[in-house]
Order: sequence, then structure tokens, then C-alpha cells
Amino acid sequence: MNIHNYRNEKMRKYVLILGASYLGCGIAAEPVAADKPKQKKESTKKTEEPLVLDMLTIKAQKSNIDQPFGSYLDHSQIALARTAISDTAQMFKGTPGMSFSSGGGISSRPIIHGMADDRLRVQVDGMNLISACANHMNPALSYVSPSSVLSAQVLAGITPVSMGGDSIGGTIRVNSADPEFAEAGAAPLLKGQASTFYRTNGDARGGNIAASIANEHAELKYTGSTVQSRNYKAGGNFTTQNTKNGNDVVASSAYKSENQSLSLALRNDDHLAVIKVGQQNIPYQAFPNVRMDMTGDDSWFANVFTKSNFDWGNIETRAYHEDAQHKMNFLEDKGGPTRNMPMDTHGVNQGLSVKANIDVTNKHLLTVGSEYQRYRLDDWWDPIGPNAMIMMQGPGPFWNINSGKRDRIDLFAEWEGRWNRQWLTQLGARVGAVEMNAGDVMDYGVITPEARIVNSQNKKQTDINIDWTALTRYTPNDMQTYELGAARKTRSPNLYERFAWSRGRTMGMMTMPMSMFMNNWVGDGNGYVGDINLKPEVAHTVSATANWHDANQEDWETKITPFYTHIENYIDAKLCQPGNGVTCASPSNGFNLLQLANFDAYLFGVDVSGSKRLFENVKYGSFFGKTGLNYVRGKNNDSGGNLYQQMPFNATVALEHQRDGWSNTIETQIVAPKTDVQVVRLEPKTAGYALLNLRSSYTWKHLRIDGGIDNVFDKNYALPLGGTYIGEVSSPGTAVPGMGRSFNVGMTVNY
Repeated sequence: MNIHNYRNEKMRKYVLILGASYLGCGIAAEPVAADKPKQKKESTKKTEEPLVLDMLTIKAQKSNIDQPFGSYLDHSQIALARTAISDTAQMFKGTPGMSFSSGGGISSRPIIHGMADDRLRVQVDGMNLISACANHMNPALSYVSPSSVLSAQVLAGITPVSMGGDSIGGTIRVNSADPEFAEAGAAPLLKGQASTFYRTNGDARGGNIAASIANEHAELKYTGSTVQSRNYKAGGNFTTQNTKNGNDVVASSAYKSENQSLSLALRNDDHLAVIKVGQQNIPYQAFPNVRMDMTGDDSWFANVFTKSNFDWGNIETRAYHEDAQHKMNFLEDKGGPTRNMPMDTHGVNQGLSVKANIDVTNKHLLTVGSEYQRYRLDDWWDPIGPNAMIMMQGPGPFWNINSGKRDRIDLFAEWEGRWNRQWLTQLGARVGAVEMNAGDVMDYGVITPEARIVNSQNKKQTDINIDWTALTRYTPNDMQTYELGAARKTRSPNLYERFAWSRGRTMGMMTMPMSMFMNNWVGDGNGYVGDINLKPEVAHTVSATANWHDANQEDWETKITPFYTHIENYIDAKLCQPGNGVTCASPSNGFNLLQLANFDAYLFGVDVSGSKRLFENVKYGSFFGKTGLNYVRGKNNDSGGNLYQQMPFNATVALEHQRDGWSNTIETQIVAPKTDVQVVRLEPKTAGYALLNLRSSYTWKHLRIDGGIDNVFDKNYALPLGGTYIGEVSSPGTAVPGMGRSFNVGMTVNY
């Protein structure tokens, strides 16, 4: 048998499985892909006769197999998420190094090692998505429903240059199912899935459906999902300020979302093309830590991917277009519809990428490519009346960002060497140019003195960004793996960080800071103004991982990952200073007015995870113990203060049981008090807490039933990264509370 293009022992065994399937041995084979998670070895209790295989040559994608510092969600976690949560970002809960900044019910923002939002590269089916909102109400993962996700990958801290640039904190990639074609000469392949769920807290309910038909060369697939929820309840009274709701109700937390997509996949022997279009409609989504609510969000996308295999390797291309129409105003809890302030955003995001994976030798892979992203943004607020002497009135709109432009083009090269079973090395470099600009602004149709000064400035900014990564993995035997990596990563500011311009409207002797409060993508209740001259952030990261486990990776595992990052020109906040002829207003109603600036900062921490098979027999099944510990600390060297939204020490301890179709989990989440807060942002301190969660599922043939209880003891606690509560009224110092007890049920049918 002539088998080539493999990298390590696991790849050898996988190739043998493919060969056995080819000979009709009844083993289901899947194509090797860059995004396929590492699978644990299957245990066996009987000796099998060796197979004699015919001549077979297999071509497989070799890059990014067991990518250093990368981790995948296991399929059971993804399956559970389809009914247990509505926020795709929360699928990564429990992943080492990850935490979450709260937003709306489907719009929390993931944080990796203390860095969030645009500091992360988030890809959905290969598209680099961007939030089109002054409050970042539509982060990248809010554009995809949990039911559409088949695989999810996290690269914490150090991301190979071939997987993206313009980010410093890490990469998150979620993908829908790969195309599945019928066997040659077989009848058309028909597949489908339908599920529904209900959660008592918030009266959350929804469902999803997927259906596909395929022959040997084409697959057509449709997916659709819907979810809606009322306001959720905390574990007890957390405020005395609510008047429309009980004091245990987290006002402004209701939402509704609908997603649909249609894909067509075509293939022949060496070529694959996938065309996917989709649409999202969010009629409403309230935000308990933002002054505004989402009153409409309509977006659609088109995504075209091709892959062609050749004797020397393969070429991948992708082109996508995304259009988002976003509206903000006040929903009922914040005074709507009697209180009115319309705000509109239109964002157009387009991308094109070409990547070639070249087999230099059977041990060395060279990846080269280019990536282009074109982004356009308009952000305007229509007047509520014609009188220019009254706030929010005037002859025309307030232009927050007019004709915003952010174009990025990158070139990259990456070399990967798999020298033998023990050693892997990877080196890469990426050079990119980011060009930004914006048009003239006005204050509700009036060219104020401040607007005139802003319009006279040269807004065009061009950044030349250079990234590099160096990674190595050493596997001395079947029970140890060690990884070491270093990287330089660069991120240019986003459009709001550079071009949010107004320090407030001067009326008589007073400056009204309303326009500053409308720009806040961190959920702290403060007002913000940007800076055209912000420099790109440059992060220098060193990280290492030690992984010890049993030889078959079935009994026990311990993994430790310490990291350190130093960031030049870190974009942080300071108290607003006079500029453009306007003196900043005084702090308003207990909140600060802030402006963005560059600082010197650093972060360090450690992730620890482990698992152990505790007991197993035929009668009672298998019992596993799992745990994860995370710690991160971030400091601003220039101000001496703490960085914002740094998760305190936290741990998860779980006992899992599996027997036949049953799967059960008892999980405890433990979070230390948050005392290291950022003073300038008035970040609230929070007490420590512990939560108990129970989950169970049963799978029988084509049916799966899920059930669970979150926060069993109805603990009343505050979210350490939830921001400041503004659900009904502004409440300085009150943190957004977590969800109280919820009984969850779900059912999924596959055919």
C-alpha cells in the first residue's frame, strides 16, 4: 500500500481507517479537513485480524492538523448548546481562557485572555464579520444561531498568520456543516433535523429546522431558526430602581431573532464550490447595560467558497458580501415609545481571500495567500422635531459617522515543518495595510463650531501592520506534549474609535453630553469620544502549554497554559479633555465622560484544565471528572490602573456520566470576588459566587431529548463582566445580575 501525505501517528491511523472503508469494511470515513477536531483513539477489547490492503493513494489537507494553542468544542457540547442557549458566544463557556462581556440575549461578546470585541478575529463560515453599531449590539457571533454551528475552534492568544490578521487577542472560528454528497450511483441522499426548546426563565422558546438533498455531485441545504424571550429574572432582588418590573427582573433583556440560510454545493473529482446565502431578522433586542435598545436589525449575506486539489497541494478562495441595516431606539422598559430617539446604522462588509497550500516535501508545507476586506459604514440619528434650539431636533440628522471607510489588504506566508513524530515547527509573517477615512459631519443638520473644526481635519489614516508568529510542538512520547509560541500581532482602531467626534452640543453656557453617551460598546454607562490620531495596537505575546495524558487519551489529562502579553498603544479610556473648541461637560448623573487614547499595557495569566475517568463498568456506565481553572490580570502601565473587564479567578468542576444513550452532568461554577476594577470607567465590584447546574440528555435512534436546571439554588449574583445596569433607569454602581434558576427542555429529531 502506498500511502503518503501524512504527518504523525494519528494521521497514519486515520489513513488506515480510510483505506479500510475503501475496501468495504463498513467503517464510515470522513474527509480530512483543516477544521476537523482532533479525535480521541477508540478503545477495543478484542484482537482483530490484520487487514491486507490494496494499493491506495490518499490526498489530504495537511495544514493545521492539531494546531498548537488551538482547541475545538466537542460535539456533545455543541449539540447541547442547540437547545440550552440562544447566544452562540455562550457555546464556548468552559473553554480555557474564555469569558464573556454581557450584551443582549443573543449578543454577548467573547473575551480571550482579557481581550474582547475587535481585538479578536471572529470568523463565521470564513467571513470576517464586523459590528455595525455605535454600541456593538450586533457582534460577529450574533449573526449565526447555535443550531447552525457544527464545528467551533478557539485559538487563544497566538493565531497563525494564515488564519487572520488585524487582531491581537486570538481567533474564534465557527462553521456550519460541510457538504455531504450521495455515493456514486446511489439514490439521492435526503437528510434533515428539527428541534424545539423551552426555558422557564424569561419564557424563552424557539426551534430550528434543517433539510438537505444531495446526489453524487450537488447538495442543496436549507436551515432556519427562531427564538424569543421575555426579560429574565435574577436569583433575587438586586435593585430598588425598577418601577415597570419587579426588582428581581433584569429589565431590557427581552429579544427575538430569526435566521435563514440556503446553500448549494457542487463538486467533481478535485474541485468543490459552495455558494451560501442567508438572512437575519431581529425585530427587537433589549440591552440591560446600554442606554439604547435594538429596535430592528436586518442583514443578509452571500458567501462563495472554492477549493481545488492538485498534485502539488490545493488552492482555496472565498468571496463574501454582508449588508446590515441596524436601528436603535428605546423599548418599553426604557420609556419607549413615548421616549423617542431614532438611531440608524448601515454597514456593508465585503471580503476576498486566496490561499494556496503547497506541498514542498512530504514533511514541509508552505501556505501563501492574500486577503482583502472592504467596509463601509453610515451612522446617523434622525431629528425628532424641526427646532434646532431643542436637543435632538433640527433641520437634518446628526451624523455620527458619515461615509466611514475601512479597507484592509494583507499578504502572508507561513511555513510548517513536521520533522518527525516528535517535532512540529511553524513560522509565519503577514504584512497588511489598513486605510481609513470618513466624510463631513453635522449636529442635527447644523454645522456647529465643533463640527466645522472636525470637518477641516484630514481624516484619512493609513496603517502598515506587520505580524509574525513562531510556534513549536514537542511530543516526546504518547503521554506528553509541549508547545511554545511567540507572536507579534497588530490591530488598527475601528471606525468608532477613530471617528466618534462629538463632545456634546453647546447650548447657552452648558454642554449637553448626549452624543457621547450614545457611543458605548463596553456596557459601562459612560460617554465616549474617539481620536482620529489613534495608533494601531501592537501585542507581543509569549505562551507555553504542557499537556500530560494517558497513552490512549481516554483515562486522564492535565493541561497548563501560562501566557504573557505586552501591548504597545493599547486603546484605553481617560477623562475627557477639551478639544475641537468644546470643553467637556462635567460627569453626568454618576457617569463619566471619557475619550480614547493610546497607552502601554500588559496582561498575564494561566489556564488549567484536567479530566479523569473515575469509574466504568457495563452496569453503571462511565463516570468522568472534569475541571478548568482560569486566571488573568491586566494593567495599564501609564495610568497604573487595571484594565477593563478582566475576569477574576474562576473554576468549573463537573462530574459527567455516560451509559448507552444517557449523558448526565453535575457542574459547579465558582467565581472569586472582582475587586480589581477600572476606576476611570466606574467599573462595579462584584462578590464571589458558586452555581450548581444539572444537565441530562438521552439519544435513541433518531431522537434526542435534553433537560437541565441552571442555577439550581436560584443564587442571586452579579456578572463580573456584565457592565452597569441601565435596564429601566441609570443605576451607577449596580452590576448587571446573572440569571436565576431556569428549567430547560429540548427535543431534536434527525432523519
